[in-house]
Amino acid sequence: MRNKNVGFLIIGIALIMGFLVLLFNLALREIVTQSCGHGSSCPMYGTIVLQTYIGLILVAFVVIIGLFLIFSKPEEKIIIKKVKERKKRLNLEGLNEDEKNVIKLLRKEHGGMFQRTLMEELELGKVKVTRLLDKLESKQLIERKRRGMNNIVILKQ
Repeated sequence: MRNKNVGFLIIGIALIMGFLVLLFNLALREIVTQSCGHGSSCPMYGTIVLQTYIGLILVAFVVIIGLFLIFSKPEEKIIIKKVKERKKRLNLEGLNEDEKNVIKLLRKEHGGMFQRTLMEELELGKVKVTRLLDKLESKQLIERKRRGMNNIVILKQ
């Protein structure tokens, strides 16, 4: 699930918690009113107010966590280990414009990036990018590695 969706879920839970705190507060006031004969000077009223404030502070804290998740962007980091520093000149002859753009983007990103990011940068569809990468992989210009639910595209050097 994305951070934004989790943030909205947490805020929804916080709103439900706030509603429950207020309902609990009303029920406590009613119980104290019936059981305490001192009126508003009864010490139990002070504890009701304190408990309500503590509950609302906890709800506000949960809302802040939800807002943080909604407005934060997850960072994607790619770690590529270089085994050999020997750079081989890639033969770009016979490549069409889209394939050349993929190679240029990978070079710009120091040899690797997520397939989804590549798709967004090229502004191409998922199927088109997959087919482009299949062609480049068959020409042994790139390599795809699975990382969880994502693919990392690595430029062979």
